[in-house]
Amino acid sequence: MSTHISQRQDGAAYFGQEVRFAREQRGMTQAQLAEETGYERPYVTRVESGKLLASEQFAEACDRIFGTPGFFARLRVRVSERGHPGWFIPYVNLERDATVILDYSPVVIPGILQTREYATAIFSQVHPRDEKQQVDERVEARLARRAALRQRVEHPLLWMVLHEAALRTVVGSRNVMAGQLARLLEEADSPHVAIQVSPFDQGVPGGASMFILLTPAEGNALLYTETMQHGHVEDSESGVAAAQQQYDRLRAAAMPPRESLALIRDVMKEYSQ
Repeated sequence: MSTHISQRQDGAAYFGQEVRFAREQRGMTQAQLAEETGYERPYVTRVESGKLLASEQFAEACDRIFGTPGFFARLRVRVSERGHPGWFIPYVNLERDATVILDYSPVVIPGILQTREYATAIFSQVHPRDEKQQVDERVEARLARRAALRQRVEHPLLWMVLHEAALRTVVGSRNVMAGQLARLLEEADSPHVAIQVSPFDQGVPGGASMFILLTPAEGNALLYTETMQHGHVEDSESGVAAAQQQYDRLRAAAMPPRESLALIRDVMKEYSQ
């Protein structure tokens, strides 16, 4: 199977064609594939027609059924990148190989830990003129970032400092927020994830803009920042060192992880009421 993706070809359509080809080679019907994967037949039809980018679980099931270890899982990650703006893809590639990710977010929950519902609400509001398919592609691309990190043998350390505003700003609805905060608590159970909250009563936050520090497996740490339409990766020693010092101050001033999770849990209960 070829993994070349034409620049003019929709990623979901390409993925669907590969699924259909593999299914037909095995002499299976859509109904049989649906039964084997645990999905309904209309879902398989939508995937093969390119109307829907398959889920991570569906791709993994295809690898198991067709005997293609990791092919469909990797292909899904690759085609999902088409939902990212071009300037963001270099960061995604760096993130995928990082051993340490230090993320500071003063307004919203960072993309790598967003739920589908939260990400959909974000993109629908930021890009109100996009059609549903465009929004769906952006969402799938965002969700694939976390999936890519989970597939690694060596999990990176993901450390996040969130301002309380990110917990209190209602994105989508109160139900969406309750689900999003539940995801944070679930992720924080991992030994590879640490979350701290900078509370309102601490006063003016030590950082007004988001930034991310990445430590690659080889080489020096990198700093990522972004504006409305552009992302910027900086590797200068002075720039990275200044950002590291700022992150250390933010981390030291924030609530300890256990207290932070208690606050997240309390806010989640408020949304659930």
